[in-house]
Amino acid sequence: MPANQPSRQNYDVVIIGGGIMGASTAWFLTDTPDFDGTVLVVERDPSYATASTTHTNSCMRQQFSDPLNVQISQFAAAFIKDLRTNMGGDERVPNLSVQNFGYLYLADNEGFADVLRANQKVQLAAGAQTQLLDASALKAAYPFYQLDDIILGSINRKDEGFFDGSTLFDWWRRQSRERGVEYVRGEVVAVNRDAGGQRVASVTLGDGTVLGCGQVVNAAGPRAALVAKMAGLSVPVEPRKRFTWVFKAENPLDQPLPLTIDPSGVHFRENGGGTYMAGGHGDVDPAVDFDDFAMDFNLWESHVWPVIATRIPQFEAIKVQSEWAGHYAYNTFDQNAIVGPHPELPNFIFLNGFSGHGLQQSAAMGRGTAEWLTYGAFRSLDLSPLRYERILRGQPLWERAVI
Repeated sequence: MPANQPSRQNYDVVIIGGGIMGASTAWFLTDTPDFDGTVLVVERDPSYATASTTHTNSCMRQQFSDPLNVQISQFAAAFIKDLRTNMGGDERVPNLSVQNFGYLYLADNEGFADVLRANQKVQLAAGAQTQLLDASALKAAYPFYQLDDIILGSINRKDEGFFDGSTLFDWWRRQSRERGVEYVRGEVVAVNRDAGGQRVASVTLGDGTVLGCGQVVNAAGPRAALVAKMAGLSVPVEPRKRFTWVFKAENPLDQPLPLTIDPSGVHFRENGGGTYMAGGHGDVDPAVDFDDFAMDFNLWESHVWPVIATRIPQFEAIKVQSEWAGHYAYNTFDQNAIVGPHPELPNFIFLNGFSGHGLQQSAAMGRGTAEWLTYGAFRSLDLSPLRYERILRGQPLWERAVI
């Protein structure tokens, strides 16, 4: 558990938010040979009861429209599959795996089919193994689907499916604390500039504690805009509600179910043991209050279950076992990550706006942010296209494969 009070009055790096992005950044700082500074992670709720990290569906995919996002997920897959070595050979750390059932995008019109064709070219060029299947090929591979309206599917079975994100999260936090990172329970209520207004000088916690900082990282997830505003900045990130259901089928499928993205937007996948996971949101998708996690119980009955039962008739008899609502940290500008410093406040670092991709992008983003904090540059993978400047220029870097 994190301490209630920080042990120091000044830190080289203060990370606001102890979810997957904050934890990744903290750990990668400890793994960067040239970084020997002090790190504090401030987390408002160390139970993570409503955190996006703990509400994730723990998925990973290569099927993006932007080649950088493909590379980001490829690094994540490689990192977790050799997790023990990557975490210093610590024998307590397990190696993880990706359950490679793949993502299957279904197109019911030529417009979206053309999008899948264009995306496949990007993915193949980046080293993914995406396949395009017409309706007859889909039926042969997955005979349980009803495909009367489908003209094309896109699937990749290499390093694409789901993985144990909670174990990754736990070990990043555990090992970084053992290496000297402090976690404190608290809420940042002010980000204070120096006398010239050119740099962040300190942050103030809710109990009045003022902590000096050399650099500050905004890893506040759906609350990113609140933290930016404290520094006199803006970031186009807002909480959007996403619903998840785990259900048991009376007649389970006799083969694994890929994460299927129906043309309706509803998605569903294998969960194991005759259970499956589904996700979706309403036709109206507004920003919500930061503390709004209420379920929309009508959504399952009126929309999600009918879509599932129509696409897979074998799922006409299913029973919900659990359900929850979580928040996407939704980037309204281009649904892509925002990383790196603000050009007018160079020691305020963004790590925001992942729009549902955060868990699978956390390894590359934490590594890149640690590199920036240490060297003032992205070294391993150039994340520069995702910097804040594109927002100031009004030049979105669209990620079109957002679920």
